[in-house]
Amino acid sequence: MARVKRAVNAHKKRRAILAQASGYRGQRSRLYRKAKEQVTHSLVYNYNDRKKRKGDFRQLWIQRINAAARANGMTYNRFIQGLKAANVEVDRKILAELAVNDANAFATLVEVAQKALPSDVNASKAA
Repeated sequence: MARVKRAVNAHKKRRAILAQASGYRGQRSRLYRKAKEQVTHSLVYNYNDRKKRKGDFRQLWIQRINAAARANGMTYNRFIQGLKAANVEVDRKILAELAVNDANAFATLVEVAQKALPSDVNASKAA
């Protein structure tokens, strides 16, 4: 039996790809082969950028926490070290939220971290 190249399924598949490619510039939205290449690349970019977004947000949270900690007279790394020493388990997302929206609560956490830190910066954990 002869191979059918113009069947309903082929048209359906091509329509789906062209629908995904709508909004692309030039041939990439009109020609199937170009559209398929661009849609494939777009899906790869989407996948990679979903992963990258997590790192971008973590970076933003750290910058906000650092700015707020420095406003309270402490650096970011000493602040995090103090929170860990005080067994305070608050993630960076919440800390950044507090730094932006609730400065008093953040200042309280800075005090807790300050008290939990040893006075000697180079003191070992075991001592």
